[in-house]
Amino acid sequence: MKPGLGELDHIPAALPMQNACLRCHMSSVQASDPGTINRYRGLPFLHTGITCEACHGESNEHAVTSGKAKVVNPARLSAELRDSVCISCHLEGDVSVERAGHSALNYRPGEPISTYMAFYVRTGAKLTDRAVSEVEQLSQSTCKRTSGDRMSCMSCHDPHYTPDASHRVTFFRAKCLACHSQPEFARTHHPENNDCTSCHMPRTGALNVPHVAWTDHRVRKLPDGTKTESPTEGGELSPVFSPGATKRDQAMANYQALLEGDRSREATAWEQLNAQRDEVANDKEALDALGNMSAERGDLEKAEWAFRKVIKLDPADLTALSNLGTLLAKEGKLKESVVLLRAAFDRSQDVPALAMNLARVQCMAGDGQAARGTLTIALVYCPNVEDVQRLLTQMGDCGAAGAK
Repeated sequence: MKPGLGELDHIPAALPMQNACLRCHMSSVQASDPGTINRYRGLPFLHTGITCEACHGESNEHAVTSGKAKVVNPARLSAELRDSVCISCHLEGDVSVERAGHSALNYRPGEPISTYMAFYVRTGAKLTDRAVSEVEQLSQSTCKRTSGDRMSCMSCHDPHYTPDASHRVTFFRAKCLACHSQPEFARTHHPENNDCTSCHMPRTGALNVPHVAWTDHRVRKLPDGTKTESPTEGGELSPVFSPGATKRDQAMANYQALLEGDRSREATAWEQLNAQRDEVANDKEALDALGNMSAERGDLEKAEWAFRKVIKLDPADLTALSNLGTLLAKEGKLKESVVLLRAAFDRSQDVPALAMNLARVQCMAGDGQAARGTLTIALVYCPNVEDVQRLLTQMGDCGAAGAK
């Protein structure tokens, strides 16, 4: 069950099993089929949970040779490559985007995660309101700033061992005392409470993901007396842990924030993407973004240009097929519109909005039987979507109406 849906008393519409989410919760996550959101020819992931390969890389030869062949040891990597292993799943930022031509699914331990991902945070963001920000929080702690590259997530966490409740306090106190090792300090600093984290790393709630609790990794000296951070609204997006982030990545970060509901990013995302029209001519993700924003602004010529460029790069691209098909329908080019929307729907029959768009265009073209068939297929995947049900009941005379 998706986080936050545990309290529902009814089954929601079908939720996509997207590899972008799966990759940090499962191992050997596979790419979805071309032109789909969550269709997989085989298993979407090959191993449940997190396996050794997530941190140590390919291990087949290591296993076959009974451990003689080496695997990646994060502790022996440079600081950037070591930390990349943790960042790959334990950092999201306010916005994260895949770099041009790269998929996060292809990241392997021993590589810099910044080759695949760029992470952005808002100026003044409240770190404790956002889940998956442990690495970012730790970077702001006095412990990390003082220790530099000598300190990493592994300074406190053992990837191979998680203490149970009865040993947790002792385990993590020992980690603190490894650095704060003065005998007098260890003896006199709040002997009545051995749980260092209860004061210096209190649990809080993350607002963007409904986890039960989230530990504050800023390791503050006086957490209760520290002024809270500024509100997150309107802050500029700045890259973190992303050396080499480009203007394209910045534009896509603003666009992603826009998609997530921050309308204040619209003008900036448009300006940045539009200024890079030539530079992103072979970047289908950026072209899709430019096409979507162009259509929303009423620049249909530029939107059509962008989507046709994408289809040349990837004939199965779901966004370009569906959105160009919709644009052409508005221009009265129903035959080509149906071809494009049908190509998209055949791969993604579980997307209600796509089914409804195709059915409407089929109805406009006078093919009521096809329109009803499209909606009937969609209801197999999303039986409780009222909009699809309602549209199907309205299709009774669509063939006759379209033929007039």
